Amino acid sequence: MTGVRRITLDAWDSRYAELRAAGLCEPPYGGPLRRHAEAGDRRLQKLQLDNSAAALRLWNFLLTEEQRLHQARARGWRILGTLKDLGTIPVMAYALDQVVAFYPDGAWWLPCIMENQTGLLEIADALGVDESFCPVRAMLGAFANRAHFPIPDLLTCSVGATCDDVSAIAQRLAHLGHSILWWEVPHRRRPESGEEAVELPGGFQAPACQVAFVRAELERVRDALEVWTGQRLTDDRLRTGIRPANRVRALLRELRWLGYTADPCPLPALEMLVAEMLAIHFCSDQQESIGVLEELLDEVRARVAAGQGVFARGPSRADLPRGERFRCASGRDFADPRGEPLRFGGTGHRRRGPDSTGPARGRDRSAADHRCARTELADQAGGTGRNGGLRTKNLRRGWNPVGGACYNREGGVGEDR
Repeated sequence: MTGVRRITLDAWDSRYAELRAAGLCEPPYGGPLRRHAEAGDRRLQKLQLDNSAAALRLWNFLLTEEQRLHQARARGWRILGTLKDLGTIPVMAYALDQVVAFYPDGAWWLPCIMENQTGLLEIADALGVDESFCPVRAMLGAFANRAHFPIPDLLTCSVGATCDDVSAIAQRLAHLGHSILWWEVPHRRRPESGEEAVELPGGFQAPACQVAFVRAELERVRDALEVWTGQRLTDDRLRTGIRPANRVRALLRELRWLGYTADPCPLPALEMLVAEMLAIHFCSDQQESIGVLEELLDEVRARVAAGQGVFARGPSRADLPRGERFRCASGRDFADPRGEPLRFGGTGHRRRGPDSTGPARGRDRSAADHRCARTELADQAGGTGRNGGLRTKNLRRGWNPVGGACYNREGGVGEDR
């Protein structure tokens, strides 16, 4: 195992040659990362990337999804576009033969990774969906110019307890002639006194009537998938399909545990984010996503065992400039009354400037406050308004942002482990 570090795309050119000379075995979608930047993914030139062969495979897997979808279309496979359910319908789809599922709303990141060279946002503007909507509006442009993913044979879209912007943009797609199977996810509420309740896999309680409603909606989706494919989607077949999905999420669970608890940190946040995205729809190849995560987890385990990491040991510091302030979701204000920069270390203490070695006076930050702070910063990074508000609310309510509400405590789907 070579020295662990983050490197630039330029440095990856020589690193790739070094790996090849050492006998690197690559999947069919493998190759140098440079080719993605040359094809338009210009943002790669400004990122610091993990230097492992496992990270190379991860990035190549992510950045070749459109190619896999076009290959599936060429083989005659059915393509299902699933909007906004965060990991539910793809599990059902991959239980069927010769079906591939993906998230067209993932097109939100194309203007980012391609640095606004796609023209997708301008197309969305022309179609009446302007910048008052979230970046998912890039999906509308991708459907219009057909220059990215193949147009799905069937679209499903969950509404209700989901992003209003996505629902509105999906309605615009429907008005443009794309047939959509709508299904509803109600806003979960606490059971009222004396009301029949059901314990969900994640440990939460929900009214039995809501659970029955969601079951009926998923039965409706199952019926539609059976008609569309001409295949029976039995309970046994669903269980068989759930197992590889839970394998992906079990791998991710351990990867996250090591990444968030080991000292020094064995994996950069960027690669962790990419890995987490695989749990939603498996990047259009469920079995290969398992292989990608297994190799990445092996790399992280080896780094932890060797005491290697991408940063120095000890808590990372997040400095706020003098006079800056932010408020977490619980309403606590983290500006320093003396106007000094604040530092939030990994020990749970609020720290002052560079000369401070102990916690500031007053109550230490709780674990809940750390979560709130991360949520607040995530909202600042992802925008404000309806989208940011929903994201904050869902995290506070215990929503798992990877895989959605179908997760149980152990990271699995439903009861079949």
